[in-house]
Amino acid sequence: MQENVRFEARGGVTLAGVLHTPDAGAPRAWALFAHCFTCTKNLKAAVNIAEALCGEGIAVLRFDFTGLGQSEGEFADTHFSSNVDDLISAAAFLERDYEAPEILVGHSLGGTAVLAAAPQIPSARAVSTIGSPAEPEHVLNLLQDDLESIEENGEASVKLAGRPFRIRKDFVDDVRSRSISQGVRKLRKALLIMHSPVDQQVTVEEASRLYQSAMHPKSFISLDDADHLLSRERDSRYAGHVLAAWASRFIHEPDEQIEPAVYHTGHVVVSGVPEDIFQVSINADGHALKGDEPESYGGTDTGPSPYDFLSAALGSCTVMTLNMYARRKRLPLQSVRVDIQHGKIHAEDCMECETSSGKIDRFQRLIQLQGDLSEAERKRLLEIADRCPVHRTLHSEVSIISELKE
Repeated sequence: MQENVRFEARGGVTLAGVLHTPDAGAPRAWALFAHCFTCTKNLKAAVNIAEALCGEGIAVLRFDFTGLGQSEGEFADTHFSSNVDDLISAAAFLERDYEAPEILVGHSLGGTAVLAAAPQIPSARAVSTIGSPAEPEHVLNLLQDDLESIEENGEASVKLAGRPFRIRKDFVDDVRSRSISQGVRKLRKALLIMHSPVDQQVTVEEASRLYQSAMHPKSFISLDDADHLLSRERDSRYAGHVLAAWASRFIHEPDEQIEPAVYHTGHVVVSGVPEDIFQVSINADGHALKGDEPESYGGTDTGPSPYDFLSAALGSCTVMTLNMYARRKRLPLQSVRVDIQHGKIHAEDCMECETSSGKIDRFQRLIQLQGDLSEAERKRLLEIADRCPVHRTLHSEVSIISELKE
């Protein structure tokens, strides 16, 4: 499942990101992905890696650095250090609104920025670079033809990958002033270095420098004949799957006791006969239930109605999500009760709805929180309630495929 998000960076600008979360189950861990120099979060390799990690149960935030993609700000005002600040802001956003990231991933110069940011992200336990230079100054190789003009005039318009970018002397001075190798030696986090031996933009010798600087636990994975941008889908997805397998040794897996059953993608079988009209038998992953309609609708009221089950799914998912969040954040929440009423209203009576005619379904959810909670904690829990998977499913596009079975 993907969700567009926005958050504020240290400089006050708003950064745009995409959050990937598993369709089923609480995430095993949360990861933060940094794209390459002058790239965006939507580079195909970034998307593929995020999807591969998500398929392994790891939630991923990929975002645009300041001045790139859909993020605010001017690229000309940015430099390597501001990229590092953006990463720290992204990690803080995840910790505040979701879960603190345990995995940091960076592609090319984004990987170098991840190495610089990692000591300032305490939750990070595993760090991975993909085709990254050992020092940020390496990026100046892309500016060789314009470097003299930048230093003489203070800035210059530079073409990178066919697109014009304004580079200022501040950027050049910043990357020259930063040294990463000493920090890598003191990283005290697991490090995975992935690099292609035929990378023409950042040679594999850069990976060797990083590996030699780092202390154990450290690992190196060759990306064989992949190019720098991991243009082939198989290369980027391979990197994502390898990263997920490697990181599993270092992350904190969720407590099995708080894994919500509503997330389980079990098989549901519903059966009935015409003689019973509305009465049906339900087997939900081994749990036997009865479904029916109330007598006022012609049923015999031997079980919940279909919309009762839908309301129950939303309510149980809400309670599970809030309990899980409160437990992980150590909030003084004692109990949760959710009352849900379903009905149909005229679209014109719904101010927040896009539909303007006919009737729409409305679920009215009343959440009662017991515990010594501050007003800020109560407000935060209300926001978290809207992020339960069933709530998001009801708000998202749904595909239902029906076919006859022999």
